[in-house]
Amino acid sequence: MEQRITSRKNPQLQMVKKLLASRKFREEAGLFVGDGTKLLQEAVRFCSGLELVVLSDGVEMQLPDALRVIRVPEDVMESLSPMAAPQGALFVCRMPKQTQFCPRGGMLLLDGIQDPGNLGTILRTADALDVPVALLEGCADPYSHKVVRASMGAVFRRDTIQTSWEQAAAACKDAGIPIGVTALSSRAQDLRRAPLHTMAVVIGSEGQGVRREILDAADRELIIPMNPHCESLNAAIAAAIVMWQMAQG
Repeated sequence: MEQRITSRKNPQLQMVKKLLASRKFREEAGLFVGDGTKLLQEAVRFCSGLELVVLSDGVEMQLPDALRVIRVPEDVMESLSPMAAPQGALFVCRMPKQTQFCPRGGMLLLDGIQDPGNLGTILRTADALDVPVALLEGCADPYSHKVVRASMGAVFRRDTIQTSWEQAAAACKDAGIPIGVTALSSRAQDLRRAPLHTMAVVIGSEGQGVRREILDAADRELIIPMNPHCESLNAAIAAAIVMWQMAQG
C-alpha cells in the first residue's frame, strides 16, 4: 500500500513531524517515531505495532504488503527527519500497553536518567544481558527518536516499564526484594561482594545521582571500585557494570 506525497504540508507528514517534536503529543496519540533503515528492519521483525513507513525516493526496503508506505522526495524527507544526514526512512509505531511493575531480583531502577543517549544505551545493554528495567520519575521519554535510536531496537523487543519510586519501593518491600543504590559514600559496599542478583539496584541521574529520599530508604549502598582520582562514571557505563555483575549470580 504505497502512496506518493510531495507536499510538506500533508497532514500525515505533519503528524510525523509533531510526533518527533512533542512527548505530550506522543503520549496522547499513543504513537512514536523511529528513523533509519536499520531500525526499520528491527521494527519489522519485532514491533507488532508498526503502522506507517515514510521512505525517500530510491530507498528500497522489504516490508509487509499490508503496511502503509508513503514515498516522498529527498527534500521532503530532509524537512521531516531529525537527522543531519537522513537515511531515507522514518516509521511510526503504536506504543505497547503499559506493563505493570513487577519487582524481581536482579533488576534496575532508573532514577532521573535524562540523557536520551544514556537511557537508550542502558535499554540496549539490558536487552543484551536480559535484565529487567523500570523507569522512575524524571527519566527521558523512552519513545523519543533519540532513545529509540540509541536503544538499537530494544524498545521493540522488551517491555518498557514506567513507575513511581513510591510504587516501586512498596512493591519491592512486599516481595522481600532489597533495594541497593549506587553511591559514593564511606558506607558503600564494593558491588562485587553484594548479591546483586537478589536486589533491585537504583542508578541515579547524570548530574545529581540518586535522590536523597531513595538513598535514605535503600537497604544497601553500593560502589563501583575505581581509581581514587575518578569521581564518577557515565550513567550508562555504571549501569552496564552493575548489570554485568548481576549476571554473575
